[in-house]
Amino acid sequence: MTSLVSRETDFFVTIGHPELVAAIAAEIADSGPMPFVRFMELALYHPQFGYYMRPPDSGSERIGWSGDFYTSSDVHPILGQAIARQARQIDAVLGCPDPFTVVEMGPGKGLLAKHFLSACRVQADDSFSRRLRYVLTERSPAMRELQRQNLLHGLCEPDRITWVDDLASLGPAYVNGLVFSNELPDAFPVHRIQMEKGTAQEIYVDYDGARFIERLGPLSSPAIQEYLTRLNVALPDGYQTEVNTLAVRWMEQVAAVIARGVALTIDYGHTAQDLYGPDRAKGTLLCYHAQMTNEDPYSRIGQQDMTAHVDFSTLATVGDMHGLHVTGFTNQMSFLMGLGVEEMLANLDPEGPEFRAAIHLLRPDGMGRTFKVLVQHKGIEKPTLDGLAFKPFFGSALTLHHAA
Repeated sequence: MTSLVSRETDFFVTIGHPELVAAIAAEIADSGPMPFVRFMELALYHPQFGYYMRPPDSGSERIGWSGDFYTSSDVHPILGQAIARQARQIDAVLGCPDPFTVVEMGPGKGLLAKHFLSACRVQADDSFSRRLRYVLTERSPAMRELQRQNLLHGLCEPDRITWVDDLASLGPAYVNGLVFSNELPDAFPVHRIQMEKGTAQEIYVDYDGARFIERLGPLSSPAIQEYLTRLNVALPDGYQTEVNTLAVRWMEQVAAVIARGVALTIDYGHTAQDLYGPDRAKGTLLCYHAQMTNEDPYSRIGQQDMTAHVDFSTLATVGDMHGLHVTGFTNQMSFLMGLGVEEMLANLDPEGPEFRAAIHLLRPDGMGRTFKVLVQHKGIEKPTLDGLAFKPFFGSALTLHHAA
């Protein structure tokens, strides 16, 4: 690697999982400074020591109220119940295929799948439940075991639930049904860039024997510049941000795996106009440990989560290029309202903890608006779906505007 320039940081002596720190430092010693995307990949997904790949310490959990962070599924089953309702409507739109395949990508502890399947089991004798097949994509052995513990307990016959490592394992045009994820692309390793003299420079990670330090250098992949060119945004000098090229490849795979059906992406993120606006001049990379956030990826390496906000405009644009067209874009509150959350809440005690937990998913100043829902369709005419009955965004919100 040539032309690397030291970058001022406030990071101190490196701490974290000792074997992981040693493995990263050894790779840098062998190959030179690594792009941050590689550092994040190793921190989260190193086969032995990565945050998501190894079992949590005894007596602790990684995801949940007592873990480093929690998801909507940890809060209340209502999201899984709503997606089950949406799936039945999609099934009708598709003409009730046999099988109706649901693929959940990055299923965490398996709670969302559990809530989805439990909701379907309420009407266990109907055609939809009989034709349903549920596939989970998960490459972490530790997470697979946790998912099995939560799922294979009478919810569904075992042969109706299967696991694969990734979407490529399914093959092209495999799905007639629904492909969905909840908080997945935000956890993809990202390139980090900084604008210098009108040019994007990439942030690399070096090791000085006591700590990891950052340096600036040329872009490590042409895909980064392709991403920035697609955005067509002017970023000022000193601006730092993330580029999620893995999300582009992932969306291409989502499009490829669907023959006829719908893709549902739930995550926290923004349109490109907002994500790459002046209010986010330092980027969106955050680390999570014990329900607290920090901006130091070199602290607790392998012992904390790392995320970056999702660029929904790019996901929509890439999907459209591969036949996966935008059905609609909404937020979690509006999505749940369209699928009858008020009816679900009516069955709960308004003074009880379950009601308060469900409301947490709807709060306009919290998860209700922070989490967005991108709905796309392929192989069918644009469907009218209940989850999109309420539209908080203009139709062109996702559009990447290019200069004439």
